[in-house]
Amino acid sequence: MNRHDKPRALALLHADHLRVRKLFQDYHSLRGLDEEDARKAELVDDICYELTVHAMLEEEIFYPVLRSAIGDDELMDGAELEHAGMRELIGQLDIIYPGDDHFDATVAVLAEEVGHHVDQEEAELFAAAQRAGIDLERLGGQLAARRAELEEDLSAPAGTADAIELHDGARRAPRPPD
Repeated sequence: MNRHDKPRALALLHADHLRVRKLFQDYHSLRGLDEEDARKAELVDDICYELTVHAMLEEEIFYPVLRSAIGDDELMDGAELEHAGMRELIGQLDIIYPGDDHFDATVAVLAEEVGHHVDQEEAELFAAAQRAGIDLERLGGQLAARRAELEEDLSAPAGTADAIELHDGARRAPRPPD
């Protein structure tokens, strides 16, 4: 791996971030165009789907491993609360449509919250993961496998507890699943 490459887990999560940012950019480029409502609806569906899958990957695999390895509950609790806020906005977008009051504003708030979350995650959580002794290559394999399961069936149950195994040098044992 050269110095510009991210470990596999971080590269996969970063690719998700880029994909969602691009979808938000595409959404914002539609202002004033004919047929914009139908395309906006498609883009918002894509955004919500991508965010849902991404959040599931982080909450089921990445966050538990990172929480166990770094011992910074405040940082991890903040990331999980941001996910809860995004889920709330996704729920709102599930019942309103382009042209409805507050649709564009709700998408704008979601874009802003996602942008903030991504910036913080890539600056703080990714750095913590690299310092923590987590096997990020193996974790990347687990994230990729879980993504494939979720793309097949979004309601597929989470895998086994081996996803929370830590690399040598981890400071704390994994927390039991809730």
